[in-house]
Amino acid sequence: MSKDLLIDHAEYDLNHVVADIEEIRRYNRQRYEFEMLTGILFEDRDRNICVGYLQTTPNDFWVRCHMPEFALMPGVMMCEIAAQLASFFSQKYDLLGAEVVGLGGLEEVRFRGMIRPGDLVVVVVQLTKFRRGALIVCRFQLLVDNAIVADGIIKGIPLNYKAPAENLAQTAKAQPQST
Repeated sequence: MSKDLLIDHAEYDLNHVVADIEEIRRYNRQRYEFEMLTGILFEDRDRNICVGYLQTTPNDFWVRCHMPEFALMPGVMMCEIAAQLASFFSQKYDLLGAEVVGLGGLEEVRFRGMIRPGDLVVVVVQLTKFRRGALIVCRFQLLVDNAIVADGIIKGIPLNYKAPAENLAQTAKAQPQST
């Protein structure tokens, strides 16, 4: 992957949120500690680019358990940030026609820097292709202080999803009855 930025910093404003956490929750199902987006800063459907951010804190769950003496956000969580932004964009514009977007794969992922407690992480995804009902593919970049700390290609796939009540009913039917 190129180290060129997917979008110039001047095109988005860190002080202008276009979608807050409540709006993100309309499209993404992650909650509590696993919500990896604080807000959306920019969307351009013509260029298929979306910019979001995560404000990390010293109280984030990974800080106390991922090398507490030198807390670093794990690389898999960096990829999760990109996945959640790609999912938000895909779901908002109904690109897959699915209830839920799942991780379908990662390619060419590189970790080029660190994310530490208190960092503001800007994440950019650019949709490069999609097949409705099958696949989305996005390039992604994570930036801290305008420097790329991770980049790569992420793929999303539609997941079958049933309402929780249906899941519980099916689970109960599948359990052996005690006598």
